[in-house]
Amino acid sequence: MGTTDREAATPRRRHEPQGPRAPGGVMCFEIATEVCNQVGGIYQVLRSKAPAMVERWRTRYYLVGPYDPKRSTLEFEPKRPTGWMKRVVDNLAKQGLIAHHGVWLVSGRPRVLLLERPLSEAQLATLKDEIWQHHGIETPGSDPFVDLSVGFAGDVRLLMREVCKQWVVPGGSGRVLAHFHEWLGGLACPLIRREKLPVATSFTTHATLLGRYIAGNEPDFYDKLPKIEAWGASERYGVRTQHHIERTCAHAAHVLTTVSGITGEECQHLLGRVPDGIVPNGLNVERFDVGHEFQTLHQAYKDKIHRFTMGHFFPSYSFDLSRTIYAFTSGRYEPGNKGFDLCLEALSRLNYLLKDFDLGVTVVFFIVTQRDGAGLSPRALQSRGVLNELQSVCESILKQVGERMFSEAAAGRKVELDALIDDYWALRYRRTQQALRTDGLPPVCTHAVPEPDPVLDRIRQLGLFNRPEDRVKVVYHPEFIRPENPLWGIEYDQFVRGCHLGVFPSAYEPWGYTPLECVAMGVPSITSDLAGFGRYVQERFPDHNRWGMNVLKRRGRPMQDAAADLSRWLLAYCRLDRRGRIDMRNAVERHAHDFGWDRLAGAYHKAHDLALERASYDF
Repeated sequence: MGTTDREAATPRRRHEPQGPRAPGGVMCFEIATEVCNQVGGIYQVLRSKAPAMVERWRTRYYLVGPYDPKRSTLEFEPKRPTGWMKRVVDNLAKQGLIAHHGVWLVSGRPRVLLLERPLSEAQLATLKDEIWQHHGIETPGSDPFVDLSVGFAGDVRLLMREVCKQWVVPGGSGRVLAHFHEWLGGLACPLIRREKLPVATSFTTHATLLGRYIAGNEPDFYDKLPKIEAWGASERYGVRTQHHIERTCAHAAHVLTTVSGITGEECQHLLGRVPDGIVPNGLNVERFDVGHEFQTLHQAYKDKIHRFTMGHFFPSYSFDLSRTIYAFTSGRYEPGNKGFDLCLEALSRLNYLLKDFDLGVTVVFFIVTQRDGAGLSPRALQSRGVLNELQSVCESILKQVGERMFSEAAAGRKVELDALIDDYWALRYRRTQQALRTDGLPPVCTHAVPEPDPVLDRIRQLGLFNRPEDRVKVVYHPEFIRPENPLWGIEYDQFVRGCHLGVFPSAYEPWGYTPLECVAMGVPSITSDLAGFGRYVQERFPDHNRWGMNVLKRRGRPMQDAAADLSRWLLAYCRLDRRGRIDMRNAVERHAHDFGWDRLAGAYHKAHDLALERASYDF
């Protein structure tokens, strides 16, 4: 590699980051299937961490993922490669691998390589046979995710070969670091190690696949964890191949990391290796930072939730919105793992407590998830449509009355308000108001969902039917909140800002972004000691309960005991007056920067330095 190429890849001194500099001569590649591809939590990690990584590595940092023409193009801007990277891209093209070179259109604008190589059945079979011969991993042909993992691994290996040819030259200082995420994106790691490519490798598991399966089907997962026979369990749950890939990646990497201490226990017992470090997930806090406006925005988006509440509940009966608390839980559709069942149990208890104490407070609790097969119910759409029509009618009447009142007042005449409204608008007002009314109770679910549904079943068992006398109302919303949803018209982040409290008492949560997002937006929340984030908060912030981040003790306890504690905490929040809630939001918001990547990215930097150190003994 020539001097010009290396100068092109190395930033000048005046552009160096203020924090610890990246090791000289090292190219860092971060590899995952969720680059420019929003699927799950890893997308959030990569996207939010990008500014911190670019700050440290500058032009020597690339994110690598598979190319999906339907999804990748939404966030990917093509850019022509130059210098040594152009030679890499050109040489890969000669081998049938298209490396789309560009930037990810997110904060930091990191450089990206998206790999595209349609494989024939014969080519995929050859790769699978190699993986079987060299690593003993059986890869059935009926699983599209396994096929994705295998095909992507072959592409990444080709990329690393070419990168090493162009960047790592005899007698030079060039080195390569590859950081892999999850089993889907990590299978290239053992392939690279076996081929003895001069690449330092790091592998991060964000949640062991087997652990997620077991926790979703067997109670007290972490108490049983030391006694679980991993291979047998993977057979029972039909994930032996995926587990084998993940385990092989964990053992092949120079450095193994995971996102929390509690997931580290899974690595030790299920993957057979103790992690070398913990890399907690952070947020790009600047994205959420609105300064002193956050209280104003809370009120503005709470008004949007008020609008939903009027459309959902007021056709049946009304209640005082000024004394209504909005709380929510959200996450992927894993009702037991995410603690939806515990939330409902606590809400049932809270309903009785609020009636007994007669606080005059109504709690509207949202369960937000993504349920396959769910579609907005006709009743929900009709009620919202009629409410919108009623608003339009009222605005038209106000405009007419305002103009006529002004004319009468300017003329010095006495105003009779009823006389200012045309009979047409008065009749239309009464008809629209009547059309909004219904004799039934407000539905507990906004969608039609396939039955049986464990969330609906539990709501029915607990009798949370949204009766007029109930102080706790439940809204099961089995679709993530988006602006195009006619019931909302706002982003999920805006919905969170409008709520008073987030409740996430997970039974299985390797990290847990939902309470972290609440902190970033100044919303008090509740997590659990079975969540990685909850454990992190317990270890780092002994006073967390005082500033609006409660950690519910679930480990080793019956659900009924945890539900009793949760209901008491919710009752305590309901007792707060408006000033108390404002003070708590301020206290939460002051801690937001404690969870920013500017403070947490250092764990990744240490893992990378350790991988480079260990790899130096191999080459």
